Amino acid sequence: MHIPWNDVELLVAVAEARSLSAAAKLLRVTQPTISRRLAELEARISEPLFVRSVDGVVLTSLGERMLQPALRMLDCARDVDLVASGADANLRGVVRLTAPPGVAYDLLAPFAAKLRSELPDVYLEVIATVSYLDLARREADLGIRFQALDRPSAPHDLQILATLEQGVAAYATREYIASLPRGYGVAQVDWVGWAPPLENVPPNPQLAAIIPGFRPVFASDDFIVQHRAAEAGVGAIILGRFRSRLAPPTPLVDMKLDLGKRTSSLQLVCARSSLAVPRVRAVAELLSRELKASRSALAPTAPSVRSARAAKIRRP
Repeated sequence: MHIPWNDVELLVAVAEARSLSAAAKLLRVTQPTISRRLAELEARISEPLFVRSVDGVVLTSLGERMLQPALRMLDCARDVDLVASGADANLRGVVRLTAPPGVAYDLLAPFAAKLRSELPDVYLEVIATVSYLDLARREADLGIRFQALDRPSAPHDLQILATLEQGVAAYATREYIASLPRGYGVAQVDWVGWAPPLENVPPNPQLAAIIPGFRPVFASDDFIVQHRAAEAGVGAIILGRFRSRLAPPTPLVDMKLDLGKRTSSLQLVCARSSLAVPRVRAVAELLSRELKASRSALAPTAPSVRSARAAKIRRP
């Protein structure tokens, strides 16, 4: 039996989205279209692939067996797209990059201006999120991620292009720091943090572990709003010690507050196959150099970075 590629793509989309409406958004069609096509596919193979309920859909045993080869087909299709994209040697087109909101604000937004001057026909799309995007499945071309130093570096299908090790510190305005009592500690500080549904995103859990009854004096689900609140003197915010040389000036300074030994590794990563695309490689190389340059050219008010290293990008 021949299963058209569109039906394989449909199976994967519904399985991953777990609802017909969400799958419709992924495939950019209407829900009735998804429902009709799925019914036609199930009629063709004479067996249901999903069990429907008010909570969404769940794969049947046949659907689970079909999903694994379907995922392999999807990976091969993406490889075909990559080869086709790489056929155009001109540096033009869109490069999607995912990063935590703080890194997107501090590094990627100002980096976009530098990119425009060097690669005017390359357009950057930044997905600023604390959620995980799968680079191997081309949900983004490049990713900047925080990786704890005691954990494995990256999945085997990803290549680490640049790494920068950093600590974290508490930052606030000089005026706010001056308002604190002499000899203040972590518990005496008004903290700016994450609001629901992101209340479990660092540093909220870490602060809750050392401050009984911890609750941010100001919380937001948007990092830019948090940062602006700290700059306005509402309270203190915990940030990585790395600061891009391209970042705009800020009134925030290091409070020199003892938060314990907390370190992380900032990594620029990419699916190995994506480096075959000229525009992705060009952006990756520029961003790698920028990370290395920022390490040695920090703003005067920013703390120093302990160490950094840039990995050479190998040609696939």
